[in-house]
Amino acid sequence: MAEEGGKKQLLHLVFGGELKSLKSTDFRDLDSLDIVGVFPDYASALAAWKSKAQASVDNAHMRYYVVHLHRLLDPESAASGGQA
Repeated sequence: MAEEGGKKQLLHLVFGGELKSLKSTDFRDLDSLDIVGVFPDYASALAAWKSKAQASVDNAHMRYYVVHLHRLLDPESAASGGQA
């Protein structure tokens, strides 16, 4: 992984949308997914997730997620106990 300022870049994606049901992760409309962004570390992704989740608290079907892209890009590192 690329190092920037002595810190490993661990990419995370934050996105969300309205679910069809509270008991699934199927989205009602894939065309209207809110792609919040890609972040260089978990802390900044978590801050973005928290902001979006709190802003949509009145809609019970709206959910936001953090995806660990670095684990998808380098699965061997994730399997060997890489950082979150």
